[in-house]
Amino acid sequence: MAGYFEAAPDGAAVIALDEVEVSILRSLAVQLLELIGPGREHEEGADPLAALFAEGPSSPPSDPALARLFPDAYVDPQADDAVGREAREASAEFRRYTENDLRARKREDALAVVRGLDGLEPSGGGAVLRVAGDDARHWLGTLNDLRLTIGSRLGVTEDDEELYRLPDTDPRKPLVMAYLWLGGLQESLLETLV
Repeated sequence: MAGYFEAAPDGAAVIALDEVEVSILRSLAVQLLELIGPGREHEEGADPLAALFAEGPSSPPSDPALARLFPDAYVDPQADDAVGREAREASAEFRRYTENDLRARKREDALAVVRGLDGLEPSGGGAVLRVAGDDARHWLGTLNDLRLTIGSRLGVTEDDEELYRLPDTDPRKPLVMAYLWLGGLQESLLETLV
């Protein structure tokens, strides 16, 4: 294994990670959990049906990374015309009924990644991570969310070649390296599972 996921004979994906890689992945997943927030705890004696239908926020997050993780559902909500107003209203309505569930799913994904990393058995300065079934969905979701978050912090655009040629002294270089590494992990995991 060369730092990316490979197919196992039983259809799972495996990757050898050294201690530093495990530490970086775990730290990023924990930071993602902190960014997403704790969610609503189920109160003792509370009606579970009411909790299921609890309304979420109706306006987009002000943090650009959160806005990227929880985007508006409809096109061009910033337009000033009647179509823009309708799009903003429809996006607010959609967000109100979906964002809590989306946040919960993202938390569940990141927690599964942290637990998976915590459960690794070290061997010779590293460990072999095995991903299959629901774990694969959790890993793909978290890798995607981490890339979106880091890309948002870096201001990555489709044609942003400058970031790939940063000098080693640029303070953004470690984030760019993490962004590219996570992309490779995500791509190799996806290719392994299809």
